[in-house]
Amino acid sequence: MTYLKWTLRATVAIVMFLLLHYTLPQHDIVRVVNTYQERQDLNDWTRVFWAKPDDQSAELVNRDVQFIQTVRRKSSLLGFVVHNREEPMVFRNEDTGWSWPPYFKFDTANLQTQADDLRSTPEEPKWAVMTHYGWRNELISVFPNAVAIKPIDGPDARVIPWFNIFFFVFLVIAVLFVRAMWRQFRERSIDPALNEAGEAWDRVDARADEAKGRFGRWIDSWRSKPKR
Repeated sequence: MTYLKWTLRATVAIVMFLLLHYTLPQHDIVRVVNTYQERQDLNDWTRVFWAKPDDQSAELVNRDVQFIQTVRRKSSLLGFVVHNREEPMVFRNEDTGWSWPPYFKFDTANLQTQADDLRSTPEEPKWAVMTHYGWRNELISVFPNAVAIKPIDGPDARVIPWFNIFFFVFLVIAVLFVRAMWRQFRERSIDPALNEAGEAWDRVDARADEAKGRFGRWIDSWRSKPKR
């Protein structure tokens, strides 16, 4: 039973971590190399990694998607740690609308224009902070979705993920608050009910033992009578 409990807890923790890692905003220091538009097939299970289209195109199996090619400074832990290494990264640029995740992004054309304006070469680089969510997976052609781009002075600029910091602080406070409410509810309602149920069971068990004893004494009284 203990192994099952810890397995369930570990499963829930892993699912929550993956959901937060995919959904929370991440900030990459990038240099825009190119922008382009390409038609993508959305007729398999990987459709869940693309933005939800409007009602008129919801049934289409393919559609045009805008992309932003960049070279980024490698980072980890949702952008908290930035490394000196660089790697290529391709972002998709799609509106999220009113669907999940709740970024309420409607300015795809503006973002593509900003990215075009920031294109540069290694000899004369222009660096920017790309805010995005999602994962990059070359095997199944999954791309993170760019949410915003902002020019910066250089590749060594320090980006503090304030939203993620406030989110995790709020999450910890909420968990502690719910835990305290649950413990108080358990102490006031569940534990007294369980104690009362246990006492009632003890009384029933005592009565059953008493009845069993009387029945046993009655049987013994018949056994002890002399034969006539």
